[in-house]
Amino acid sequence: MKILHTSDWHLGRALYGRKRHAEFEHFLDWLLKTIVQEQVDMLLVAGDVFDTGTPGNTAQAMYYRFLHRVAASCCRHVVIIAGNHDSPSFLNAPKELLKALDVHVVGSPAEGLGDAWGDELRDELLILRDAPGNPEMIVCAVPYLRDRDIRTAEAGESIADKERKLIEGIRNHYAGIVSLARQKRAALDVDIPMVAMGHLFTAGGKTIEGDGVRELYVGSLAHVAANIFPDDLAYVALGHLHVPQQVGDSCNVRYSGSPLPMGFGEAGQQKNVVIVEFFSPETASGAQSNEQTAGWRERSLIKLIPVPVFQKLERVQGDLALILNRIRELAENNTQAWLEVIYDGDAVTPAGDLRQSLDDAVNGTQLDILCVKNSRAMNRVLHRVCDRETLDDLNVKDVFARCLAAHDVPPAQQPELIAAYDEIVHALYATD
Repeated sequence: MKILHTSDWHLGRALYGRKRHAEFEHFLDWLLKTIVQEQVDMLLVAGDVFDTGTPGNTAQAMYYRFLHRVAASCCRHVVIIAGNHDSPSFLNAPKELLKALDVHVVGSPAEGLGDAWGDELRDELLILRDAPGNPEMIVCAVPYLRDRDIRTAEAGESIADKERKLIEGIRNHYAGIVSLARQKRAALDVDIPMVAMGHLFTAGGKTIEGDGVRELYVGSLAHVAANIFPDDLAYVALGHLHVPQQVGDSCNVRYSGSPLPMGFGEAGQQKNVVIVEFFSPETASGAQSNEQTAGWRERSLIKLIPVPVFQKLERVQGDLALILNRIRELAENNTQAWLEVIYDGDAVTPAGDLRQSLDDAVNGTQLDILCVKNSRAMNRVLHRVCDRETLDDLNVKDVFARCLAAHDVPPAQQPELIAAYDEIVHALYATD
């Protein structure tokens, strides 16, 4: 039995205002071909399917067209959970219709907290069956857990109290769903693997500058320890972090990473999807262990499949001579790429002159400059000097920090204002 784990597609995302629909379309075509070539039985998508809670028509069309094509392939089941960029209600809206295609969507978690959880958790518990109807896998499909889903706010709480309650809430939620999965497997009286999904930030997780990964909770990253996932889970498919990585020492708990670079900081990073193959005791000779008593983790093989580069990105940085030399090298090799140029030379180069020199350099080539940043100018003024000024390379905290500086807000007043601003921003992100 094979599963394919992917996440963080961010369909509809633009880069410095440039639409990336062609890249996403190429990726989904490649993903379908990979599913067929690898004879994948189950596809797990661990959140952030879309880049926004209100995706455009083109992004929606790609999503539904892909699901329709997967349903007609060898893949028996698709499980999709919501990430922090997704709208739970948007993903959930067609879930009953998608069930007819064996596409299981979990957009929102169970309602209730702690001991108040009851049968609602069973909505996140999926018993997947083979063609004859026999159970073959249990999936604990836990979507992104919003603050209000796992924590009751109390007056006078400190940031440390909030963080502790958030981590406890996440831990308790996984403990509850895994406990139900164990009960269900015992009731079925079959030895089948249990797999969990999640969209969260684990302690020690790697990120890259400019990857667009948001903080999940107000005033805290709430990084959870890997030990919230019990050892009897055969595999844990995570989303949220864009760098492909395993969690701690466990190769069976991992992030697939985003399939496309979300920014120029990820340009040189190899993107992957993850194939996990499980072996029954009778066929376990091909796995890591052929012991009859070995758990499903030991009776599994994990393989990373590299995702092709559909649109080359390159960051070119240095003084003007270095930048022009690099552009010349790329042009001589007939490279087709989008460029982010960062000028950090000592000479004070007017933005207009810099841009004109760069435009002349790429004229007649397959290179396209999406953005120019004049680092020397940025050090002299509050905003970067660029004739294609956008907010794409500024996060919301950068913008607010500039606002405070521009209005000469005293440093003593800033922490409280920043805390209030963070709460407003996270409330907007959490609005469905």
